[in-house]
Amino acid sequence: MILHLTQCLSSIDLEVIHEELAELPFYDGKETAGRAARKVKNNQQADNIAATGVLKLIEKRLLDHELFQFAARPKQFVRLMLSSYQAGMAYGTHVDEALIADQRTDISFTVFLSTKDSYEGGELVLEDSSGERSWKLDAGDVLIYPSTYLHRVNTVENGERLVVVGWVTSKIRDASQRELAFDIELALREEFDLHGKTAQYDRLSKIRNNLLRQWVES
Repeated sequence: MILHLTQCLSSIDLEVIHEELAELPFYDGKETAGRAARKVKNNQQADNIAATGVLKLIEKRLLDHELFQFAARPKQFVRLMLSSYQAGMAYGTHVDEALIADQRTDISFTVFLSTKDSYEGGELVLEDSSGERSWKLDAGDVLIYPSTYLHRVNTVENGERLVVVGWVTSKIRDASQRELAFDIELALREEFDLHGKTAQYDRLSKIRNNLLRQWVES
């Protein structure tokens, strides 16, 4: 499941983040890439210790976002990184590592920090059996997708693409089960909002809870 979450970060959040970004040291992004990814990775990354405040703020906003919770069922954040793509930079086709710091990566996400009209190029392109789809979202928006996808970042032609990328270990390991749990959750809430606690709501609630008992890893 690919999910676009709008305005996870407020304008005030973005203002605070950009103020902190001005003071952060950046280094060659190849330093955190795997052996093969180093061949295609060309960006810069902020020092994670220096960027702790920014990354913790983004973690909190994601955990507070209801749809992120329903879609990801997060057990833990594996890692977040703040990346900058200047003109001429790109990240070629790759798949994210299955284990980062010995933690399983089930879900990848990109938090967009630059307004989409402030740079040209730099689209995030996801590949699956149906082909390719490109994404370029506005500042404060988030794209989440299974870590199993091949993906790339197209070359930035001008301007600067600022993003935070991260990975989640989910309480529901299987992507198809996560999507079903997400759909059932939305259906359950829609039924309650439209009709209240009906017999249909109770049936959906029974399905949701009993499936979660089977699927969720504590």
